Amino acid sequence: MTKHVETTWNLRRIMADQGLFKTTELIPLLEEYGVSLSREQVFRLVTQTPERANLSFIGAVCAALNCTVSDLIEVHVVEEKSVAVSGEPTRGSIGNLRPKPARIHRPPQAPQGA
Repeated sequence: MTKHVETTWNLRRIMADQGLFKTTELIPLLEEYGVSLSREQVFRLVTQTPERANLSFIGAVCAALNCTVSDLIEVHVVEEKSVAVSGEPTRGSIGNLRPKPARIHRPPQAPQGA
């Protein structure tokens, strides 16, 4: 069985729960906790899941929006069953769609000595 981690970034939902609907409204809240970001940086952090985030930023967001890290980031471990070569795919079903087995035909041989 293989495992991988999926994360859900909930900053936009948490802001909406606090009545904050413009990304720029987060800028002064973060500055109160010593985090200065541009409008563009805050927009990207609100609208997209970041690949990495500074702990100072995460701490400032949690303090400013009165939430916990687990409210901000949900972590899910997903297990995928790996199946031996039995014809069953390891990721989702493709139904009856299966490739046709290849058939290799040798070209006829020319008679020897001709």
